[in-house]
Amino acid sequence: MLSFLPAIAPFRNELLLLASVPVLFGGLIAFFRFFGKQGLFAWTVVCTIAANIEVMILVHAFGTDTTLGNVIFASTFLATDIASELYGRREAGRCVRIGIAANIAFIAISQTWFLYVPAPDDAMAGPIRQVFSNTPRVMFASLAAYVVCELHDVWAYHFLWSLTERRTGSHRAFLWLRNNGSTLVSQLINVIAFNLLAFHGVWPREVLMQVIVQGYATFVVTSLLDTPFLYLARHLADKHPELLK
Repeated sequence: MLSFLPAIAPFRNELLLLASVPVLFGGLIAFFRFFGKQGLFAWTVVCTIAANIEVMILVHAFGTDTTLGNVIFASTFLATDIASELYGRREAGRCVRIGIAANIAFIAISQTWFLYVPAPDDAMAGPIRQVFSNTPRVMFASLAAYVVCELHDVWAYHFLWSLTERRTGSHRAFLWLRNNGSTLVSQLINVIAFNLLAFHGVWPREVLMQVIVQGYATFVVTSLLDTPFLYLARHLADKHPELLK
């Protein structure tokens, strides 16, 4: 019954990456449906921290090397766009600020772990130290990139919204344009800034450029795929007005 497993084993990374898109975007929509605006904030906190840990893992997929964390981080852009669309620029900016505060808090908390002297029989301090010893540089790089690209995303989203509303007279038209137009540029800013700040001098130049190109290619795909989920969030808000409170 499971005879197909050896055949798909060589494509395990690719399949997992593809499956993660609907799972993560769907998870965000579930958070929004059950918790409203607070669900968007909570998802942003979880995913900004998880992405900054996962990004330290390098995998081979789609014929090239790429870091994990791209899809998780892409879902935070969807969260910001949902906040922009349904709650306005002020609440979208608040979503970004909460993500920034969560990153700073996690950096501070994770570094206090190394102040303790492990017990003689401890087996976890070493591996945890090995993983999180790189966290400050990665987290600060991510924080810097996150601040710039997310603030740009919010600004660009509302700039395009204002532009299309003046041209069409409709407040709801061209949702796909403001979603993709803002996110695609913001993701380019993010992938270049983050990888140069986090991994310059750590990885060979060829690997770094490969990761940047592959990372942005992933973001292009996820940016296009997140549009139906944004429409779904607006549909849920229309159907359940209590979500807008």
